Amino acid sequence: MNRQAQAALLFLLGATVLHAGWTDLHLRYVKAGLRPLLLLSGAVLIATAAATVRYERRPAPPEDHHPENRGPGDHHSEDRHSEGHHSEGHQEPRVSWLLVLPLLALILVAPPALGSYSATHTGTALRKPLGFPDLPARGPLRLGVGEYAARAVYDDGRHLRDRPVTLTGFVALDGSGTPYLVRMSLNCCAADAQPVKVALTGEIPPVLRPDGWLEVTGTHTPRRTKDPVNGGPVPYFEVTAARPVPTPADPYDDTGVG
Repeated sequence: MNRQAQAALLFLLGATVLHAGWTDLHLRYVKAGLRPLLLLSGAVLIATAAATVRYERRPAPPEDHHPENRGPGDHHSEDRHSEGHHSEGHQEPRVSWLLVLPLLALILVAPPALGSYSATHTGTALRKPLGFPDLPARGPLRLGVGEYAARAVYDDGRHLRDRPVTLTGFVALDGSGTPYLVRMSLNCCAADAQPVKVALTGEIPPVLRPDGWLEVTGTHTPRRTKDPVNGGPVPYFEVTAARPVPTPADPYDDTGVG
């Protein structure tokens, strides 16, 4: 792979990273707060590609070919150097072109967000937060799954009692068929995603499809259970209404992990 091909790959990779950063595609890989770093990385890759092309196109320094300045062995040395350089140009490993494959995968295939399989095989990542932000004094609440779980477990649901609450997440069913509403929480990127789970009770739809997204409305209940994977605390949610919703633009949640 010559320098021009390397520059082309760097440019394509940088353009792809910029595209992911400008759109919601990056939310399949990293948390939303890392968007500025993605944009900066894409710009640096493109600048590096431009610098590589500029370096390759600069004129070669002049060489002194005057016979008086050559020794008797310089002709043979120059010929050997020229032949060696020529042969090295044809010995560049073609396997390096395999680097194009992950780039094409990044461009053509957007990975799905982690779902019910990961949730049912990984223990809850719920941790006690440092504190709880104030909630509106009255009226219905729309909370993240992680925030509801943290308040229900570590604040005993004090500010949730007798108030309608709406949660959105995807459905997961454990081995016994117990339904959970789940949101995968991120510390940094999808590679470290872990689930925060809320067990559902009450007016649950008769047919639940794993990985399907639901918006559930209901109330807090003090009932709790233990995660069957790691024994972590999992609060219950009393459902009064549920409806399917499309997968959100940002399928991950950065709350609930301490």
